[in-house]
Formats: sequence, structure tokens, C-alpha cells
Amino acid sequence: MISKIKKIEEDFIARLNSAATGAELEEIRINLMGKKGSLTILLRDMKNLDQDERIAVGKEGNRVKNVLGDLLKEKQDQLKSVDIAQTLNRGKGFDISLPGTVFTPGSLSPVTIVQKEVEKVFTGMGFRIIEGPEVESDFYNFEALNIPTHHPARDMQDTYWLDNGQCLRTHTSPSQIRAMQTYGAPLRIIAPGRCFRNESLDASHENTFFQLEGMMVDKNISIANLIYIMKLLLKEILKKEIEIRLRPGYFPFVEPGFELDLKCAICGGKGCSTCKYQGWIELLPCGMVHPNVLKSGGLDPEKVTGFAFGLGLTRLAMMKYKIGDIRGLNSGDLRVLKQFSTS
Repeated sequence: MISKIKKIEEDFIARLNSAATGAELEEIRINLMGKKGSLTILLRDMKNLDQDERIAVGKEGNRVKNVLGDLLKEKQDQLKSVDIAQTLNRGKGFDISLPGTVFTPGSLSPVTIVQKEVEKVFTGMGFRIIEGPEVESDFYNFEALNIPTHHPARDMQDTYWLDNGQCLRTHTSPSQIRAMQTYGAPLRIIAPGRCFRNESLDASHENTFFQLEGMMVDKNISIANLIYIMKLLLKEILKKEIEIRLRPGYFPFVEPGFELDLKCAICGGKGCSTCKYQGWIELLPCGMVHPNVLKSGGLDPEKVTGFAFGLGLTRLAMMKYKIGDIRGLNSGDLRVLKQFSTS
């Protein structure tokens, strides 16, 4: 058997010397050391030998494997060098001495940057991040949120309806219902996502924008909990003490409901087109979760209470980076993003 191994070695070396391409080398390797290769099959028969022969054949087989493996690698490197030289000589290759092409690194959208910062703050307080579909049913987008058919509040949200009766979600609030149905109570969730409304475009309104829904449900949750968390969030994101105001607001899915306004960072409260010359910009509708919404989520409003809010991520990004016109964020103008490049 040792003589057969030596014969295989001689044949392999002869074929190796005549090989002219990488494909030929691979074929030779498979024919020798593949699962059905000549050396592999021969060494399988070692089990039929006595112990002394098995030791000698195994030692010779390992020697040949190592020698032929080294020769194969050497031949591969040689052919690779030849291929490069031939390519360059044909004039169809490249000059490896030339410097590489310099690419300008991209950057995240300011909305994405703010979203990641907000998520970090909330996960640090034990909130779970969830997602919801952008195409919603009437039930989740309206009915379950205490906005039945023909309710006047539907006129407040100019909706894109689809032919199948579903709609592009007008807010991230449907995530409240899905979260309660899935996780029950106690519950702490945030749900960032894209929303759509058939809005008239201006400096602070777009038909596509980003929100972040938040919800906490447990025993004895109050407005005080809501205000504390909102002030903490804004301080962490904007890196300074923030002047806010809380005024009554109507939203069918909360009772009582509030508008949390932020002093406009663009004009410092003096009045500009972004804040409609009011000095304040609506940032965060919020309130205590309406009992009907808790019921829609499968919870008992006699046992638990909760607060919910819809944070405008797009507007928060505008305030953080002093972006005066919301339309620039969806314009596709790369000059907007280049301001946030890490290069």
C-alpha cells in the first residue's frame, strides 16, 4: 500500500507541473484528496491492515498529504501572479500603484439620530421597543382608540384610504392596542414609526412624518408620572433645561388629554414661521388612557390606569438641530444629511 501512495504522489506532482489554470488545480485537488479522491479511498482501506502496517501506512499518508498540500498552495500562488501580470500586460487591468478611490461616508438622518437617542433614554427606564404596521385596519387606527365611525375626531386626521378598506396609519397610537393585547399589564412600551396624513405642506407640516408612541399602564399611574418622564426625556435629548407648557387638549383616546408644547428653539419664543409666530410648538399630545381604550386592549380600567403620548420625532429633530422647515427632511437633498456626517 505504501508503494501505491508513492505512485499517487508521483502522478499528482506530474499533473501539478502541467496545470495552467486555477480550475485545473482544483480538479487535481478533488481527484486526489476529495471525498472520492484516490488518496482518500486508499487510506480508507487502512482498517483492513494489521497494526504495524497501519502505523507505517498512516505515517506515509500524512507525509504525502502535507507535501502535496504545500505544492498545491505554491502552484496556486504562482498561477495567481501570472494571471495578474497577464491582465496588466493586456492593458485591461489596473495599476495597483495608484491610490484608492476616496468615498465620502454617509450619515444618518437627523430624525434617526434623535430616534436612537430617545430609545436609549426610554430603554434605560425599562420601556420595551415595539413596532407596528404602517398599513392599518380601521379597527386599530380608529375604532379601538375610541374613535368610532362618523366620530368628528376623524376629521382631525386627513387619512389616506386604500381600496381594500385599510388605511395608511395616521399616528402610531394603534401600537397601544396591539401592545396591551400582546403583553397585558403592567406595561411600558415605546413604538417609533412613520405616519401619513393628507396634509397641506408648510414649514411644520408634511404628509409623511415620524412619531414615537409611548405608553405606561400599571396600578396608580398619574399625570405626575407623565410630566416627570416627559421633562426628563426632553432634557436628555436637548441637553438643557426645557421650558414647556401643558394645556388642555382633546384626543379621544385619552381622558383627560393635554397638549405638551415646547418653546420654539428656532426663534427662542419670539415667533417664526415654524411655530406659526406663536413662540411655542406643539410637540407631544398626551394624557391618561381612556377607559374604552383599556377595554379594547383587553384590560380592566377598574384595576389599572395608564398614560400615553405621541412624540413627534420629526419636530423634535427640528428643535434639536434648529431645522426651520420640515420639508427639507423629506426632500432628498443630500446637503441636509451632509451636515450630520461623521467624517
